Amino acid sequence: MIDQWIAEIKKTCPPERLGMLLVHNGVVRASSKEGKPVRGMMLSYDRAALDELVRRMRATQGIADIRVWINEGELKIGDDIMYVCVAGRFRTDIFPVFQELITLIKTQIVREEEL
Repeated sequence: MIDQWIAEIKKTCPPERLGMLLVHNGVVRASSKEGKPVRGMMLSYDRAALDELVRRMRATQGIADIRVWINEGELKIGDDIMYVCVAGRFRTDIFPVFQELITLIKTQIVREEEL
């Protein structure tokens, strides 16, 4: 999926707007944030809210494209939780958007329950 996204972004974005792609791959850890062991997680998300968030963040100055995929259902340790790709002109354009996007996805978009 990531390789396909990168190829599509390189093909469709104007070269003057594309200087960097930053990718995140969230993975189910074997322990909670508090350090307690977990067996996995149940994950769901609000698709409409995600679409609106991506639309809004894509409109940020210096951002050429954003792609997000979120896994749903019962996830085991080591399973992929989400992929996020932010493409744009410069690191200074991309890093703040990337960080805010992932934070908002984790705090406002996904619903998770540790198993």
